[in-house]
Amino acid sequence: MDIDARGPRFGAAVTTVVLAVVLITGNAWLLAWQTLAFALGAAGGVGRSPYGYVFRTLVRPRIGPPTEFEAPQPPRFAQAVGLVFAAAGLIGLTAGPAWLGVAATGAALAAAFLNSAFGYCLGCEMYLLVRRVTVRAG
Repeated sequence: MDIDARGPRFGAAVTTVVLAVVLITGNAWLLAWQTLAFALGAAGGVGRSPYGYVFRTLVRPRIGPPTEFEAPQPPRFAQAVGLVFAAAGLIGLTAGPAWLGVAATGAALAAAFLNSAFGYCLGCEMYLLVRRVTVRAG
């Protein structure tokens, strides 16, 4: 079942703000929250993430029914990629090296910003590339 394409973009906007605050403040607890949000989105799909819940219950009723849909697998894969980067950032912020925390968090922030501002999902594109390669190889 396809999902409202605005949901992942909303989640990316919230993620952009959260990760920007993490980079400005170095707050590992906030990065731990974002890591959990990515984990929930990767495990259950973007609709099961905290930001997906907020979109579904508070935002979507106010902006009307969707006009554009997308397959749930690419955004779910993107959540898994975000999880890897957020987890690496969390390790860097809490255990070191600090540059790892900044670099991994910054990479996740860049990807989230691209999705929220321009609708370009790097993780989704990675998913499609992996699918093309594995289908040709198989």
